[in-house]
Amino acid sequence: MGVERSGKGAGLALAVLSAVAFGGSGVAAKPLIEAGLDPLEVVWLRITGAALVLLPVAWRHRGLVRERPLVLLGFGVFAVAGVQAAYFAAISRIPVGVAMLVEYLAPALVLGWVRFVQRRPVTRAAALGVVLAVTGLACVVEFWSGLGFDPLGLLLAFAAACCQVAYFVLADHGSDGGRKAPDPLGVISFGLLVGCLTMTVVARPWGMDRAVLAGTVDMDGEPVRAWVLMAWIVLVATVLAYVTGVVSVRRLSPAVAGVVACVEAVVAAAAAWLLLGERLGAVQIAGGVLVLVGALVAQSSTPAAAAPEPVAGGGGAVAAAAEPGTRAGERQEA
Repeated sequence: MGVERSGKGAGLALAVLSAVAFGGSGVAAKPLIEAGLDPLEVVWLRITGAALVLLPVAWRHRGLVRERPLVLLGFGVFAVAGVQAAYFAAISRIPVGVAMLVEYLAPALVLGWVRFVQRRPVTRAAALGVVLAVTGLACVVEFWSGLGFDPLGLLLAFAAACCQVAYFVLADHGSDGGRKAPDPLGVISFGLLVGCLTMTVVARPWGMDRAVLAGTVDMDGEPVRAWVLMAWIVLVATVLAYVTGVVSVRRLSPAVAGVVACVEAVVAAAAAWLLLGERLGAVQIAGGVLVLVGALVAQSSTPAAAAPEPVAGGGGAVAAAAEPGTRAGERQEA
């Protein structure tokens, strides 16, 4: 990008930490859901807790409400509430690793948006990455056997991928050409507030079984205090993950930070295997590898000079690649 970035070693470490933090959210949430909490209630607890922690940041950047109201609204509804609600609902029906890998179909969808909606050319490497990712996804869900997983769960995971696309588009429009891009921390903090309000209407948490949070839940046969898992989700898988993700992007190029963020899918699948006993077959593991390779190939083709400063967000980060002269959105998931 023509600008020397300092602290690349620390930036790389922060990017890995962010991906690991995001990747553990599903594993911590699933036992809570299986214990009786609705997936939407878990999302509400996660977003509300993180919004309260980052409330001082939102106050510091309160000018964004006047400057970028639509960006904050869209970011909160889709990139925060939408992606997390769809993902958590998906993992209540299908394995965590499968849900995460389906969500990584987002790069293909973003490239489709760039090519057919914005009518911009895309690189051959990016197109190859999409082909690899879609092929790997077909192996993960074993479509030849009539879908080995719950169809609604797969649809919800796909909805999470679509919400990631909304994030990419909003991040791109947030730059507005010559206008100064909004501060990522400000967008995140207000996005969490908007997401909290949205999920309050949708989840109606006043009917929540609060006794679940006061007790223990089962994690692959081992009892774990529910509040410990919830604290992990709020403080580590949301607040820490968002903040370290933003700082890492500031120290690295957006493309490099996004590539490192692909570790999130690996962490999610491995953690679900180790902590929840969710086993994947050899073909599914190979498919997962193809999904990640496809994401890496697509993102590594992003020209450094064309990549904008991203708005960092929740749940995993994969960037779509465009030819020089175009732009690509980039994000960090729940």
